Amino acid sequence: MASDTAVLNETGTEEGVRRRDWIHIAALSTAGVGGAAVLIPLVSQMAPSADVLAASTTEVDVSAIQPGQAIKAVFRKQPLFVKRLTAEEIAAAKKDDGASMRDPQTLADRTKEGHEDVLVTMGVCTHLGCVPLGAAEGENKGEFGGYFCPCHGSHYDVAGRIRKGPAPLNLQVPEYSFTSDTVIRVG
Repeated sequence: MASDTAVLNETGTEEGVRRRDWIHIAALSTAGVGGAAVLIPLVSQMAPSADVLAASTTEVDVSAIQPGQAIKAVFRKQPLFVKRLTAEEIAAAKKDDGASMRDPQTLADRTKEGHEDVLVTMGVCTHLGCVPLGAAEGENKGEFGGYFCPCHGSHYDVAGRIRKGPAPLNLQVPEYSFTSDTVIRVG
């Protein structure tokens, strides 16, 4: 028997939307909307909270740092060393670019183009996570004129590259960019 919305064709069979088809479409649509209503809050609750987003980047004004000076900032609850290299330190680092190193990187690999006088590194020794001496104190430490970790004796050069001691890697250079000539955004 034909329903109200069906039309019989020449062979006597129904064409168009039958009542059963309409019920299937309505049920699937309701299930889809219900599934979305459940999934959207579940997925959105996995997004980082406002305090995590606020800690994900740090801005540092480097305009007050004179050549040879360094500051210590905090990035993601870890020390961050920002040092303005002198012309002599840049020349020494470039001279050592070809030296035999455990974790070979050039000064250009560790600084931004056009700002090779600003070195930004995490202030965490790559051996056991100690905080090396050097940049935060504004003076060079260690045998290579850079950083020294007194806990286990790791020596880094002026570009933060491991030169002696148990540390396996150079001081980490975080992702950063210059938002202006005097401000960097880390993270």
